[in-house]
Amino acid sequence: MTDKNKSSLDNLSDDDIFMSVKELKAYVTEVEMAKAKKSVESMGRAEKAKEELLQRLKSDQPISPERLRAFTLRVKATAEGGQTEMLIGRFPSELCSDHGRAINMAEPDWPETLQGLPRQAYLTWKEKLQPLGYQLKALIVDWPEGVPGDVGLYLSWK
Repeated sequence: MTDKNKSSLDNLSDDDIFMSVKELKAYVTEVEMAKAKKSVESMGRAEKAKEELLQRLKSDQPISPERLRAFTLRVKATAEGGQTEMLIGRFPSELCSDHGRAINMAEPDWPETLQGLPRQAYLTWKEKLQPLGYQLKALIVDWPEGVPGDVGLYLSWK
Protein backbone atom coordinates (compact mmCIF):
# COMPACT_ATOMS: atom_id res chain seq x y z
CA MET A 1 0.00 0.00 0.00
CA THR A 2 1.42 3.38 -0.91
CA ASP A 3 1.72 6.20 1.57
CA LYS A 4 -0.93 8.13 -0.38
CA ASN A 5 -3.47 5.25 -0.09
CA LYS A 6 -2.57 4.76 3.57
CA SER A 7 -3.12 8.41 4.36
CA SER A 8 -6.51 8.42 2.62
CA LEU A 9 -7.51 5.36 4.70
CA ASP A 10 -6.25 7.05 7.85
CA ASN A 11 -8.74 9.85 7.26
CA LEU A 12 -11.68 7.41 7.23
CA SER A 13 -13.47 6.42 10.38
CA ASP A 14 -14.37 2.81 11.12
CA ASP A 15 -17.95 3.66 10.08
CA ASP A 16 -16.69 4.60 6.61
CA ILE A 17 -14.56 1.47 6.16
CA PHE A 18 -16.70 -1.28 7.70
CA MET A 19 -20.27 -2.12 6.78
CA SER A 20 -22.71 -3.51 9.22
CA VAL A 21 -24.22 -6.89 8.40
CA LYS A 22 -27.47 -5.12 7.54
CA GLU A 23 -25.65 -2.73 5.17
CA LEU A 24 -23.73 -5.61 3.60
CA LYS A 25 -26.94 -7.56 3.00
CA ALA A 26 -28.55 -4.48 1.46
CA TYR A 27 -25.49 -4.02 -0.77
CA VAL A 28 -25.58 -7.66 -1.89
CA THR A 29 -29.31 -7.36 -2.61
CA GLU A 30 -28.69 -4.28 -4.76
CA VAL A 31 -25.93 -6.06 -6.69
CA GLU A 32 -28.15 -9.12 -7.25
CA MET A 33 -31.02 -6.91 -8.40
CA ALA A 34 -28.71 -5.14 -10.86
CA LYS A 35 -27.56 -8.52 -12.22
CA ALA A 36 -31.16 -9.72 -12.50
CA LYS A 37 -32.14 -6.55 -14.34
CA LYS A 38 -29.31 -7.11 -16.84
CA SER A 39 -30.36 -10.73 -17.21
CA VAL A 40 -33.99 -9.75 -17.86
CA GLU A 41 -32.84 -7.17 -20.40
CA SER A 42 -30.69 -9.81 -22.12
CA MET A 43 -33.60 -12.24 -22.16
CA GLY A 44 -35.75 -9.54 -23.73
CA ARG A 45 -33.16 -8.96 -26.46
CA ALA A 46 -32.86 -12.70 -27.06
CA GLU A 47 -36.64 -13.07 -27.31
CA LYS A 48 -36.79 -10.18 -29.77
CA ALA A 49 -34.03 -11.77 -31.90
CA LYS A 50 -35.92 -15.08 -31.86
CA GLU A 51 -39.12 -13.37 -33.01
CA GLU A 52 -37.22 -11.69 -35.85
CA LEU A 53 -35.74 -15.05 -36.85
CA LEU A 54 -39.18 -16.67 -36.80
CA GLN A 55 -40.55 -13.95 -39.06
CA ARG A 56 -37.71 -14.46 -41.57
CA LEU A 57 -38.11 -18.26 -41.47
CA LYS A 58 -41.87 -18.07 -41.99
CA SER A 59 -41.30 -16.97 -45.59
CA ASP A 60 -42.84 -19.31 -48.16
CA GLN A 61 -40.56 -18.10 -50.94
CA PRO A 62 -38.87 -20.90 -52.88
CA ILE A 63 -35.20 -21.55 -52.19
CA SER A 64 -33.06 -19.59 -54.66
CA PRO A 65 -30.82 -21.32 -57.21
CA GLU A 66 -27.79 -19.68 -55.55
CA ARG A 67 -28.66 -21.25 -52.19
CA LEU A 68 -29.20 -24.62 -53.87
CA ARG A 69 -25.75 -24.41 -55.50
CA ALA A 70 -24.14 -23.51 -52.16
CA PHE A 71 -26.03 -26.40 -50.55
CA THR A 72 -24.77 -28.82 -53.21
CA LEU A 73 -21.20 -27.74 -52.49
CA ARG A 74 -21.76 -28.40 -48.75
CA VAL A 75 -23.11 -31.88 -49.51
CA LYS A 76 -20.11 -32.69 -51.71
CA ALA A 77 -17.63 -31.41 -49.10
CA THR A 78 -19.37 -33.46 -46.39
CA ALA A 79 -19.30 -36.61 -48.54
CA GLU A 80 -15.63 -36.02 -49.42
CA GLY A 81 -14.95 -35.97 -45.68
CA GLY A 82 -16.32 -39.51 -45.40
CA GLN A 83 -19.62 -38.61 -43.78
CA THR A 84 -23.00 -39.94 -44.93
CA GLU A 85 -25.25 -37.49 -43.10
CA MET A 86 -25.36 -33.77 -42.44
CA LEU A 87 -27.49 -31.26 -40.59
CA ILE A 88 -29.03 -29.09 -43.29
CA GLY A 89 -31.06 -26.82 -41.05
CA ARG A 90 -32.02 -26.06 -37.50
CA PHE A 91 -35.12 -24.06 -36.63
CA PRO A 92 -37.45 -23.34 -33.70
CA SER A 93 -40.23 -25.89 -33.23
CA GLU A 94 -42.66 -22.96 -33.41
CA LEU A 95 -42.31 -23.33 -37.18
CA CYS A 96 -44.26 -26.60 -36.88
CA SER A 97 -48.01 -26.25 -36.60
CA ASP A 98 -47.92 -28.65 -33.62
CA HIS A 99 -44.69 -27.25 -32.10
CA GLY A 100 -42.75 -30.41 -32.98
CA ARG A 101 -45.08 -33.05 -31.54
CA ALA A 102 -45.35 -35.11 -34.76
CA ILE A 103 -41.57 -34.99 -35.24
CA ASN A 104 -41.00 -36.08 -31.65
CA MET A 105 -43.44 -38.96 -32.03
CA ALA A 106 -41.89 -39.92 -35.43
CA GLU A 107 -45.30 -39.75 -37.07
CA PRO A 108 -45.18 -40.38 -40.82
CA ASP A 109 -47.05 -37.16 -41.62
CA TRP A 110 -44.61 -34.89 -39.71
CA PRO A 111 -43.76 -32.96 -42.92
CA GLU A 112 -47.34 -31.66 -43.02
CA THR A 113 -46.65 -29.67 -39.85
CA LEU A 114 -43.73 -27.70 -41.36
CA GLN A 115 -44.19 -24.04 -42.21
CA GLY A 116 -42.14 -21.42 -44.03
CA LEU A 117 -38.52 -22.08 -45.03
CA PRO A 118 -38.40 -25.53 -43.38
CA ARG A 119 -41.39 -26.54 -45.51
CA GLN A 120 -39.62 -25.19 -48.60
CA ALA A 121 -36.53 -27.25 -47.68
CA TYR A 122 -38.70 -30.35 -47.34
CA LEU A 123 -40.44 -29.71 -50.68
CA THR A 124 -37.08 -29.17 -52.39
CA TRP A 125 -35.85 -32.49 -50.98
CA LYS A 126 -39.08 -34.23 -52.03
CA GLU A 127 -38.87 -32.88 -55.59
CA LYS A 128 -35.15 -32.87 -56.31
CA LEU A 129 -33.24 -35.06 -53.85
CA GLN A 130 -35.53 -37.94 -52.86
CA PRO A 131 -35.68 -39.20 -56.48
CA LEU A 132 -31.86 -39.29 -56.42
CA GLY A 133 -31.82 -41.55 -53.32
CA TYR A 134 -31.27 -39.02 -50.53
CA GLN A 135 -33.13 -39.48 -47.23
CA LEU A 136 -34.41 -36.73 -44.94
CA LYS A 137 -35.23 -36.97 -41.26
CA ALA A 138 -36.25 -34.47 -38.61
CA LEU A 139 -35.39 -34.68 -34.92
CA ILE A 140 -35.95 -32.50 -31.90
CA VAL A 141 -32.38 -31.44 -31.07
CA ASP A 142 -32.90 -29.63 -27.77
CA TRP A 143 -35.40 -29.62 -24.92
CA PRO A 144 -35.46 -26.31 -23.03
CA GLU A 145 -37.47 -26.68 -19.84
CA GLY A 146 -38.57 -30.15 -20.95
CA VAL A 147 -40.45 -29.05 -24.08
CA PRO A 148 -39.44 -29.44 -27.74
CA GLY A 149 -37.04 -26.66 -28.69
CA ASP A 150 -35.22 -26.63 -32.00
CA VAL A 151 -35.75 -29.09 -34.84
CA GLY A 152 -32.85 -30.39 -36.90
CA LEU A 153 -33.32 -31.50 -40.50
CA TYR A 154 -30.76 -34.12 -41.55
CA LEU A 155 -29.95 -35.20 -45.08
CA SER A 156 -28.35 -38.63 -45.49
CA TRP A 157 -27.06 -40.85 -48.26
CA LYS A 158 -25.53 -44.31 -48.37
